[in-house]
Amino acid sequence: MTQQGVRRTAEQVLALAPDAPSRKAGSKLGVAGPWSGAGSGEEGVVWGLCKGSGSKPYQTVVDLSDPAGPAYKCSCPSRKFPCKHALGLLLLWAGDEGAVPASATAPDWAEQWLASRRGRAEAKKTQAAAGSTADPEAARRRAERRDQRVTAGATELERRLADLLRDGLASAERAGYGLWEETAARMVDAQAPGLAARVRELGAIPASGAGWPARLLEECALLHLLDQGWLRHDRLPDALAATVRTRLGLPTAADGPSLRDRWQVLAQYDSADAKLTTRRIWLHGTDSGRTRLLLSYGAAGRAPELSLPVGMTLDADLSDHPGAGRVRATLGERHAPAVPAASRPPGVTTTEALTSYGEALGEDPWLESVPVTLSAVVPVPGGDSGSWHLADADSDTGLPLTSTFLTRPGLWRLVALSGGAPLKVFGECGHRGFTPLTTWTEVGGEPVSLC
Repeated sequence: MTQQGVRRTAEQVLALAPDAPSRKAGSKLGVAGPWSGAGSGEEGVVWGLCKGSGSKPYQTVVDLSDPAGPAYKCSCPSRKFPCKHALGLLLLWAGDEGAVPASATAPDWAEQWLASRRGRAEAKKTQAAAGSTADPEAARRRAERRDQRVTAGATELERRLADLLRDGLASAERAGYGLWEETAARMVDAQAPGLAARVRELGAIPASGAGWPARLLEECALLHLLDQGWLRHDRLPDALAATVRTRLGLPTAADGPSLRDRWQVLAQYDSADAKLTTRRIWLHGTDSGRTRLLLSYGAAGRAPELSLPVGMTLDADLSDHPGAGRVRATLGERHAPAVPAASRPPGVTTTEALTSYGEALGEDPWLESVPVTLSAVVPVPGGDSGSWHLADADSDTGLPLTSTFLTRPGLWRLVALSGGAPLKVFGECGHRGFTPLTTWTEVGGEPVSLC
């Protein structure tokens, strides 16, 4: 892989940042002024010295050659990966080829780090080849004990839902959020985090405005369906039983056959709560035509480890997780460093997008949305104040944009890019509408993230 082959665009570099402050600070360092001794190797290794507040410059090196993903090393005290200096160095490299000249050898401090991490990688491969020594019988017993606790939690939740319906939905408004939080805590004790999350969502519905009783009843029905699915999971088809386990929050390992493809990174975005940051990465197989979801997690305040810039393509293996209609997968071996995507995913109309979601609900009734690429749509304001739609360029049909997307800057970026002309847009289509994540203009150019 040549140096040019792994060069990133500025947008792809900023997609590696762990948070918004890092993106801002890294952007300021993406100029030649603070850098000296910068250089790059033929395999995508970049290094440089960045002037800081102290007498000694920070030693920064980035390795983009490893198929397993970028690696960073900086002598600064930051605990963020990548730090602002690594981002600034990559931005400098991406924007001005002359500012980071090619070099046959890296400085000693960079070579030592590269040799050390490659040695650790070899040791990890050796350890993996040796196989696992875990006791399968002990694992089976732990799984049985957890299933028993989940069954007890589901049974208790059924009683509480029955009490709510017997007393009337108005009782939920009078009881306030405390009732739901206490019930959610019981589901956590039962080791069913998926049930706990859904119960907490119920607590917010009575304060969500007009029409809340109907929304609460709908969500209670879905929760009851999930409960009953677990209590009868031994009678369900294997794929649906696996879906129920996943919706309950029980761990599932990827068990599908490994599929090697050229996976194009369509979108990457994070969501966070008080305890966890979840990163969702959507991939599209150029040869297989499949769209798959990778999940990566980080402790509160820390970015997840996996980062795949939008617009790159991976030659890699993916293994599917079990479940009816599930699109989650686990990333396996990467056979080469990521390269810029040479094509775009095929698109569908808005009507076909809704049909896809309806068909997926038949396999997974709790599904919030499905991944969809719309082939040629135009953002137009809706009839209601503040609402927007994505309308097919050659018909009168369209999809409403979700309320969450309407509050993001991505809406105006989408409108500006369109200018009344059709766009190809990738996003998530569900019962709340369509959430755009990435767009391409019809005249060409790099993908633009809307997250």
